[in-house]
Amino acid sequence: MSEIHEIAERSGTAFRLGRGDRLVVIDPRGEQVADLLAFDADDPTEAISSGRTLDYAETIYLTTGHKLYSNKSRVMLEIVEDTVGRHDFLLTPCSVDTFVHFYPDLPIHRGCFGNLAAALAPFGITPDRIPTAFNCFMNVPVDGETGKLRVLPPISKAGDHITFRAERDLIIGLTACSAPDSNGGSFKPIHYRIDLIEGMSDG
Repeated sequence: MSEIHEIAERSGTAFRLGRGDRLVVIDPRGEQVADLLAFDADDPTEAISSGRTLDYAETIYLTTGHKLYSNKSRVMLEIVEDTVGRHDFLLTPCSVDTFVHFYPDLPIHRGCFGNLAAALAPFGITPDRIPTAFNCFMNVPVDGETGKLRVLPPISKAGDHITFRAERDLIIGLTACSAPDSNGGSFKPIHYRIDLIEGMSDG
């Protein structure tokens, strides 16, 4: 079994993921969101795209068998296993502005956007390149009549996970989300592991 890595609550990390390798994102305690970004390792201007992905999938509820596309319409990741079945690809990473807008009575936090920007900086990816993240485990139902969005606690339970297979060499950004509403009012760590394809070195 590959090594389990922990992302502390309200923090983030970034790392390389090789083509064919699998990224397993785990909610160890339940009801905790993880924001996921992917960039082409050779050309970081190519990034995961919510618009392209939802267009081609023809659904906002992505799960096993769906592919996550880039802004150049190339597949970056495929979801190969999912024990939750409810994630979000509509809402942008929480940020200082999110806290000002939605949580004016709480201390300001740099949020997932700030955590991703810091983690991705060593890879030469600047904040203006950060797109909408794939929000693992985030529960955002949409009213069928009005289109109104709600952010509810994740339905993920302790130990639930989602597994992605890399379709190219990637740079991944991953967080343990910092927004209270997204996580049922509490903050917890996220675990992940990288399952390497046979004969390949760590991504």
